[in-house]
Amino acid sequence: MASKAIGNGVGGVSPITPRACLHRKSSLGFSMVERKEDKEKESEKELGPSPSTSKGLRSGDLEKNARALSRDCSSLPKPLSSMDCSTSSDGSAIRVAYQGSPGSFSEDAALKAYPHCIRVPCENFEVALKALELWHVDRVVLPIENTLVGSIHRNYDLLLSHRLHIIAEVQISVDLCLLALPGAKKEDIQRVFSHFQAFQQCEKSISDLKAMRINFEDTASAAQLIAEKGMRDAGAIASARAGELYGLNILQNKLQDEDANVTRFLVLAREPILPKAFRPFKTSIVFTLEEGAGMLFKALAVFALRDINIIKIESRPLRTSPLRLVDDLNHGTTMYFEYLFYIDFEASMAETRAQNALGHLQEFSKFLRVLGCYPVDTLL
Repeated sequence: MASKAIGNGVGGVSPITPRACLHRKSSLGFSMVERKEDKEKESEKELGPSPSTSKGLRSGDLEKNARALSRDCSSLPKPLSSMDCSTSSDGSAIRVAYQGSPGSFSEDAALKAYPHCIRVPCENFEVALKALELWHVDRVVLPIENTLVGSIHRNYDLLLSHRLHIIAEVQISVDLCLLALPGAKKEDIQRVFSHFQAFQQCEKSISDLKAMRINFEDTASAAQLIAEKGMRDAGAIASARAGELYGLNILQNKLQDEDANVTRFLVLAREPILPKAFRPFKTSIVFTLEEGAGMLFKALAVFALRDINIIKIESRPLRTSPLRLVDDLNHGTTMYFEYLFYIDFEASMAETRAQNALGHLQEFSKFLRVLGCYPVDTLL
């Protein structure tokens, strides 16, 4: 029976349990592909449970030492904590969860994907995904790669440990700014707060500043901290919009090492969307391979044989069973890493060639799952 895709997150949908969501399939039956039905449970058992939620920024942590801001921030939404995800909820407007505080680049991605959405900040990615599974929100935006620092490996692991579907991608330009309290000068800055990936994106500029780097949960939260505590000797690396939200001045913009600094986000939902064949679509999959020489070559060949362009390939160790022991009479026992392979390719699951390619790949893969089929985004 065809599943019902949630296209706009409008209310009127009765809450269901996350377990019920896991077993729905789209009308094309591509939400989960397994070589054999009896291998499905075995593969899931091998891949293990979802990673535990790490402790992140909570809404009450900074309020204890809050000072008067140059503007009123009391109307800003507070991040969800893991305690807020104990029951399901619904709403009349689409609710999009993101990691961080208002003014973060993840919120910018949510606004690009859904300009009129209700944004729901969360303390970390795990809380955001759990909120989606428990019907607190309708969508989650998840950063997956950046042009300067590469893939965000933690989020690749989260894609596998949650039974959610990629329904869209969003690409945004990231302009990093050095923010400080009004009246502060660049030479006054002794400490700089930001997310560690923001530091990686502007390594040259931060080295010239000769200030102490302090890692923080996200860029916008760093700006919020400086504003609330009145830290005149500190700066934050964040967006210009974060500076506007928290009443901070821009001491320097375009801190990133390269002007072309783009982050790609994925939009996740509980149900897949119906793929189309008349517009550019992208499909993301994850799989493991049988043992043997040339298996990865064979896996990639199923796409080349059908003129399907692979645009991204990422390997991650199989965390629950990372090593494979092979006995060799001449060299003794050898250890090999076991890998998961994530691939993005340019084709829609509505196309016969894509369906045939996955059918072919299924012949020599131990585990194969379609993470999503979604329209290709363009950078505006």
